[in-house]
Amino acid sequence: MAELLKGALAAKALTESLREKTAALGGKGVTPCLALLRVGSQEADLAYERSALKRCEQCGVAVQRIVLPEDVPQQTVLDELTALNTNRGVHGILLFRPFRGHLDDAAICAAVAPEKDADGVTAASMSTIYAGRGKGFAPCTAEACIRLLRHYDVPLDGKRAVVIGRSFVIGKPVSMLLLRENATVTVAHTHTRELPELCRQADILIVAAGHRGLVGKEHVRPGQVVVDVGIHALDDGSLCGDVRFDEVEPIVAAITPVPGGVGSMTTAILCSHVIEAASR
Repeated sequence: MAELLKGALAAKALTESLREKTAALGGKGVTPCLALLRVGSQEADLAYERSALKRCEQCGVAVQRIVLPEDVPQQTVLDELTALNTNRGVHGILLFRPFRGHLDDAAICAAVAPEKDADGVTAASMSTIYAGRGKGFAPCTAEACIRLLRHYDVPLDGKRAVVIGRSFVIGKPVSMLLLRENATVTVAHTHTRELPELCRQADILIVAAGHRGLVGKEHVRPGQVVVDVGIHALDDGSLCGDVRFDEVEPIVAAITPVPGGVGSMTTAILCSHVIEAASR
C-alpha cells in the first residue's frame, strides 16, 4: 500500500512558517497584499478564489479583489493592471485565466509587472525559471509539486524523473525546477511513443497531461513516487486525476491523491510568493 502524499499536511506546515514571516513584516509596517483580478464568474475561477482567500487569511496576507464583467474591453483590463503595477501597497497579482472570448490572454499576461507576477505568467518569470535568476516566480502548481516532494523527504538529487506534460503552466517549469534539484529529467507527452516503458524507468513520475486516467498500472513499477497534477470532474460530482489511482496505488511506493494532493499546496505557494515579493 502506497504512502499518500497529502497536500494539506504540507500546506499546513508552510502556512505556519508564512504566518511568522507576515508577523515580522507587520512589525516593519508592511502587510503583504495580493490583488486578484477576475473576469466573469466561471465556476472553476470562483472555486480557486475561495481557496485562495481562505489561505491568504490563514497566512496573514491582505487581498484586493478586482472583478470585471465578461464583456469588459481589453483596455480596461490593461488599465487595471497598470494601476496595480504602480500601487506600492500591492505586492502580488493573480490573474484568473485563461481569458475567454475577445480578450488577448498573452497581451494581458505581458502587462503584469514581473516583480508582482505571483503565478509565473510573464515571460520574465519564465526567464527566471530557466536562468535561475530574476524577479519572477515559478507557476504556483509547478512549484507546489517540488515543495510537496521536499515536505515528504523524497530525494531528488540524482534521481530519474519523467514529466508527462509540456505546458508552460506545469510541465515545462516543473522540469526546470527538477533540474535545479539535480534530477535527470525526461519530458514526455501524449504523442510519446512507448510511454508506459518510459514511465516505468522513472524514480519520480509527475503526470500533468490534462487527460483523465492516462496513466495506469502498465506505466508504473514498485518503488516509484507518483505526483498526479490532473483534476477532472466526473458526472457524479466527484474528482479524479490523470492517474488511475485504484490501479497505481497498490504498486508504487508513494502517490498524491486527487483531490487532496498538489492542489492543496498551490494556494500556500501563492501566498509564499506574495510574502517574498513584499519582503523584497
